[in-house]
Amino acid sequence: MKHTYFPKGVCPIKIEFDLDGDVVSNIVFTGGCNGNLKAISKIVDGWTVDAISEAFTGNTCGFKPTSCADQLAKAVTMARNGAR
Repeated sequence: MKHTYFPKGVCPIKIEFDLDGDVVSNIVFTGGCNGNLKAISKIVDGWTVDAISEAFTGNTCGFKPTSCADQLAKAVTMARNGAR
């Protein structure tokens, strides 16, 4: 199922991804550091929600209390838990 998340406190304005059971795929960030976010999307394609959450939750960017990766972890966790 396709999901859309609007991150807070980071450069991208939207994160879209598919969630099939607990497996995340087809991650697309709109905005942000294009090359870095494409790389993250390719690396974690096919990972489970738990694996993404364990790897990225709490990751920060500069002086920000969050990061694109942290927001991805929040997005996939919320989607798995049924939040919109």
